[in-house]
Amino acid sequence: MTALGMLTVEKQGRHRYHRLATASVAHMLESIMQVAAELEPNRKRFVVGPRDAALRKARTCYDHFAGRLGVALADALIEHGHLELTSEAGILTDAGMMFLNEIGIDTGPMLARRTKRSGRVLCRPCLDWSERRLHLAGLVGSAICTHSFEAGWTRQLDGTRAVLITPKGERVFREKFGLRIS
Repeated sequence: MTALGMLTVEKQGRHRYHRLATASVAHMLESIMQVAAELEPNRKRFVVGPRDAALRKARTCYDHFAGRLGVALADALIEHGHLELTSEAGILTDAGMMFLNEIGIDTGPMLARRTKRSGRVLCRPCLDWSERRLHLAGLVGSAICTHSFEAGWTRQLDGTRAVLITPKGERVFREKFGLRIS
């Protein structure tokens, strides 16, 4: 399917992610799925990613947020002009730097660490395995995650990577980022 141009392959570290190449390929597959659903309506539905609702909503991916929370944060930062993110790279804008400072994240140490040979980029995309969309990794993604835990916006659920968004966090994510995570 890759040779025919129906799929594209995206490398991320040691992983390779296959993606539908065009909207027309997606429409074709959706049509096939519709026919299959009509032929066997009682068939068990296929779920991609974690079955645990808490993991699907919010979790950590190494040291940054993933799940619906991680994707929504990346989308909001892009929408407000704080971040530019492609499948290959990410750029934190000047407005993004000011925004991080406004919400209480000191960008000075982050920028200083980036200039040293730490090998860690300021921001980069990370493909979310439950949402199948990009969330934010790198120093910026890590800083937002760490700050959210320290400020009491989120807390880690014991024994899992699932993250609970606290009532304070719901308010902050709604008011500062423009998010509504269901």
